[in-house]
Amino acid sequence: MSKRYFGTDGIRGQSNMAPMTPDIAMRVGLAVGNLFKRGEHRHRVVIGKDTRLSGYMIENAMVAGFTAAGVDVFLLGPIPTPAVAMLTRSLRADIGVMISASHNPYQDNGIKLFGPDGFKLSDEIEMRIEALLDEDIHLQLARSEAIGRAKRVDGVHDRYIEFAKRTMPKDITLSGMRVAIDCANGAGYKVAPAALWELGAEVVTIGNEPNGTNINLNCGSTHPVALARKVHEVRADIGIALDGDADRVLIVDENGAIVDGDQLMALIAESWAADNLLRGNGIVATIMSNLGLERFLGDKGLNLARTQVGDRYVVEHMRAHDYNVGGEQSGHIVLSDFATTGDGLVAALQVLACVQRMGRPVSEVCRRFEPVPQVLKNVRYSGGKPLEDKRVRQAIGDAESELSKTGRLVIRASGTEPLIRVMAEGDDRAQIEGIVDNLVTVISDVRNAA
Repeated sequence: MSKRYFGTDGIRGQSNMAPMTPDIAMRVGLAVGNLFKRGEHRHRVVIGKDTRLSGYMIENAMVAGFTAAGVDVFLLGPIPTPAVAMLTRSLRADIGVMISASHNPYQDNGIKLFGPDGFKLSDEIEMRIEALLDEDIHLQLARSEAIGRAKRVDGVHDRYIEFAKRTMPKDITLSGMRVAIDCANGAGYKVAPAALWELGAEVVTIGNEPNGTNINLNCGSTHPVALARKVHEVRADIGIALDGDADRVLIVDENGAIVDGDQLMALIAESWAADNLLRGNGIVATIMSNLGLERFLGDKGLNLARTQVGDRYVVEHMRAHDYNVGGEQSGHIVLSDFATTGDGLVAALQVLACVQRMGRPVSEVCRRFEPVPQVLKNVRYSGGKPLEDKRVRQAIGDAESELSKTGRLVIRASGTEPLIRVMAEGDDRAQIEGIVDNLVTVISDVRNAA
């Protein structure tokens, strides 16, 4: 059975349109509150959010749902997604909620859910929640005397900052480093610069003036050009670009060049393997990670396990097979020795530790392999299933045959936006560009004819 509400990373959509309406948010709170109540003790949920305008609306609707279910609510305010996961465990909550659409524009919003162990929910639990959303709401209401309470929690920023600082090796200081950081006008705008400063860095911050509508707007990890300019302007040693909820990171080197998640995973894996810290004899990444990463790891005697797109699937594979490094090319880096989900700040601190230990420029430290040429294009669609069309399947089959010995082809529907993502990679750039352009044309023709 397919899901109606949940995608690859929780529930997401344009605010004030289904499924991101106050009514559905309230129902999610009510359904999740009932599902996670176990025993007679007082149950609690922690709710964090990023800085987008609709966060107030969704937050209040979810408070209504959870308290109506008889669950006490601890409100964290704007705080990174990994902090919500950490505080869910630290505060012994039954459930954690992050209200965020991650790297999407402010018009969108989303609901990410964490279990009491701090991990994102399984497909099975999400299906159980969806079933409850369609039930009679009156059957899920708590008795009058059992209605939950809601309160704001103080000091959560300090707790997360201290947690992040403790992930740095004790022999490493950032003293003498000039670090530029772009907080994407998002959830990390307070905690990330503070943590870097407390570790000794000289910090130059941009994207730290959220107004409800400028989250991810020409800033952050999806638009790192602004950070590259700032790195050049202030002659920073390194640039750190977070996204709207600070669970992903990209790096900008001292020359203004962008370093993606594949390079960061390669660096951390190589470093941890040298220190006998790497488990699983490799890392976990998704089908979108560059073939060059796989070749680099193979040359080091390490393996690359691939999953479908979504950091939740990366984490599931890591847990099942005892890996402690995984992530996505987009900058979701999961270091399970420290966190249960992607953490942009913690990953950046591991990169900074490598830079300080090697004593070389970021452009040398973070360039671990030569990427195989990779082309990714998106086709927007409004309905139907273009990938099931006979013409599209034939074109995909022809492309796969052409690339069978020299590269890879990945075509998938986005789990967070109405897009078909067409990606090809191989040693011949002209060949893969032609393949992608042809597939985009075929899919677009099918879409327009529908």
